[in-house]
Amino acid sequence: MPIPRRSALALLTALATTGTARAQAWPAKPIRLVVNFPPGGAADQIARAVGTPLAEALGQPVVVENRGGANGNIGGEAVAKAAPDGYTLLMSSGGMVSVNPHIYARMPFDPARDLVPVASAARVLVYLLVRPDLPPRNIAEFIAYLKANPGKLSYGSPGNGSSPHLAGEMMKSQAGVFAVHVPYRGAAPALQDLLAGQIDYFFDPGIGLNQVRAGKLRLLAVGSPHRSPAFPDVPTLAEAGLKGFDADTVFGFYAPAGTPADVVARLNREINRILQTPPLRERMLALGGEALPLTPEQFHQRALDDSRRFGAVIRERGIRGD
Repeated sequence: MPIPRRSALALLTALATTGTARAQAWPAKPIRLVVNFPPGGAADQIARAVGTPLAEALGQPVVVENRGGANGNIGGEAVAKAAPDGYTLLMSSGGMVSVNPHIYARMPFDPARDLVPVASAARVLVYLLVRPDLPPRNIAEFIAYLKANPGKLSYGSPGNGSSPHLAGEMMKSQAGVFAVHVPYRGAAPALQDLLAGQIDYFFDPGIGLNQVRAGKLRLLAVGSPHRSPAFPDVPTLAEAGLKGFDADTVFGFYAPAGTPADVVARLNREINRILQTPPLRERMLALGGEALPLTPEQFHQRALDDSRRFGAVIRERGIRGD
């Protein structure tokens, strides 16, 4: 039997009201924030720095869960396949979106299709750190030392295709040097081996800067087009003669494709507000990065630009995933 017109309108109104109430009720339970790298790395530290004030703003806990491996693909896949209801988010380096599709012949998900950008968090620079017992005292001496000792030095990275790895390959290519790459499952274990003298240098995404301040490691250069505000006296590799050297990446937050647009908009608004507070700006600076509030569209465009830039390096150096 057909539903009377008045009853049909009442039903539609009720459904619309229910949908609106559901949207307004978000978030009604804790939010899971997956970090696709191990604890202690730049992504983990940024996630926790933003997660605490974000929980206060939303009135619900933000629970950080580390799921590292495959240069971010394991954690990325977990979020890509999660329910798009606003209760699962990803904090990732830019490499998962802009690098991994270039280095893996097959990926278990498509970052561009299965995830949506929510908010950028920081522009993350890489810092060339060396063991303090190595003879070179500056970047010019270090490059000369590498040339005089081909294959005798080793450098660590958080994994194949990570921005520190790409920075190492860019330096080898532009400076005409050779050193052995040692990939780790995250930046923290690479830093620990540098401190222990197991490797000779490391392009650090910021987690080792306290060790520099303590005199336990030597900072020689920054792999960015511009000097770091945290270390304004330290030259860039471009200033050292490696023209156009740029290994910066943008870390940020993603959600499963299909997450409601109003949820994405609110998350972007709240995260951008948090990034502009003095405590977060100071925290990012302490990590050697810069807080970078962007719209989702601007964040997406940065990923596209990075993909083109890093893709050229990957093809030239023949880099492949683990």
